[in-house]
Amino acid sequence: MALTLYVGSKRYSSWSLRPYVALAHAGLPFETKTILLDQQDTKQNIAKVTPSARVPVFHDGDLVIWDSLAICEYIAEQQPSLWPTGRAERARARSISCEMHSGFAALRRDMPMDVLSDKRGQGHTKEALADAARVQDIWRECLEKHGGPFLFGEFSIADAMFAPVVTRFRTYGVELDAPLAAYSKAVFALPAMREWIADAEREPRTRE
Repeated sequence: MALTLYVGSKRYSSWSLRPYVALAHAGLPFETKTILLDQQDTKQNIAKVTPSARVPVFHDGDLVIWDSLAICEYIAEQQPSLWPTGRAERARARSISCEMHSGFAALRRDMPMDVLSDKRGQGHTKEALADAARVQDIWRECLEKHGGPFLFGEFSIADAMFAPVVTRFRTYGVELDAPLAAYSKAVFALPAMREWIADAEREPRTRE
């Protein structure tokens, strides 16, 4: 069956980046189709491929799965190694993934993803920096316990869920200590991340 992931503009769509990284790391053959955001026909084009009116959305033949975390869970059913092997570690990885999925509203609002811009010092509101501090606490605890280079040693969906935050911290100049900077470097070094950013460079800029 054909696997197709529909994503928003790669420069801006943090939700789309997450399942893209997970799919690419799983090694599943899939096609990516980008729907540019902030265009007159954006809503119409998204409505053609998903009932949720949002991207990302994943098509496995006639089966349609939407929402970043739901897509990642579907992929993990085919590639169980995308979650840690231990039950306690899986529970922890799912907990922080869900926290990322549902929380950090100020960070999203004040430091929206833009993988190609340098906006150091912008968006540093009290609320956004509090969110950033909580993210760093999560990363530090996981890295100290599991030794890196990723949050649970090997790459997992937890890393995919936090990948957009890695880009935000670079874009907005959020300072990281040495272990967290090493983690950020490891995420940026993923082939899927390099490919995503390269694709973003070829897209038209649709936001100021």
